[in-house]
Amino acid sequence: MENSQKKQVFLFYCAECEDLARQVASQSDHITLQTIKWRTFDDGFPNIFINNAQDLRGQHVAFLASFSSQGVIFEQLSVIYALPRLFVASFTLVLPFFPTGSFERMEEEGDVATAFTMARMLSNIPISKGGPNSVLIYDIHALQERFYFGDHVLPLFETGIPLLKQRLHQLPDSDKIVVAFPDDGAWKRFHKQLDHFPMVVCNKVREGDKRIVRIKEGNPAGYHVVIVDDLVQSGGTLIECQKVLTAHGAAKVSAYVTHGVFPKRSWERFTHKDEGLEKAFAYFWITDSCPLTVKAVANKAPFEVLSLAGSIADALQI
Repeated sequence: MENSQKKQVFLFYCAECEDLARQVASQSDHITLQTIKWRTFDDGFPNIFINNAQDLRGQHVAFLASFSSQGVIFEQLSVIYALPRLFVASFTLVLPFFPTGSFERMEEEGDVATAFTMARMLSNIPISKGGPNSVLIYDIHALQERFYFGDHVLPLFETGIPLLKQRLHQLPDSDKIVVAFPDDGAWKRFHKQLDHFPMVVCNKVREGDKRIVRIKEGNPAGYHVVIVDDLVQSGGTLIECQKVLTAHGAAKVSAYVTHGVFPKRSWERFTHKDEGLEKAFAYFWITDSCPLTVKAVANKAPFEVLSLAGSIADALQI
């Protein structure tokens, strides 16, 4: 896009996302960081002030959010609902990780699909002067969740897979890479973006009371195998996949997930100081969609962070 055609974007951000916001702004002269005073009243409820609100009239505005816990969602929603009302030309919500995405279906009457609840909350962002708002999300857990959003927002779904492909091509054994998927869902989701790599597909089978990971198709023997999925929580499935792949002759095993959620510091299971998993994973790549995890794993092998900053900067020009 020619510089003359690029729009100037005013980028606000939550406290968790300050580092990522600065990286996004460093990608383009057309992105200017803006600040918010995040305060609380004595009763604990938010006391928020959007700086330079008058200057936002007629401007393209974005907000970089992180819904890492229930405790921070309300204060961020308050800002997200306020910004489009300031007569801005357009409003974009950047929510790299859609946190309730894995709770998208009902298995029995009484289950609550909180992914739908979250989508409804975001669908009620007030329309800006320029029309419907955009919501930018990376690797949402289930693609059908796009239909959970109402007509007042335009969900834009991007992926971190290009960052992984770029990193794999930099490896000294880039010609000996096999991509593995922990289940059919991950294969359906990502195989078309990685179809120039040989592939292995795993699945879980029930043996008595246990669910065992098996290789369904493909041969990992002699290759550097990279397990690919959209997110990780406890990491149990990745560990079981690694064991099976190694048992079938994989030269080494790495993993990539776009969203390193890792509740209760479960990332510690993968560090090279963990005796039970010492060097089990050569690399573990995550993006910076979950800022608290990025800070927790900084400089801890085998973790490497592939930043979404450039992709976000590009998306803000759409």
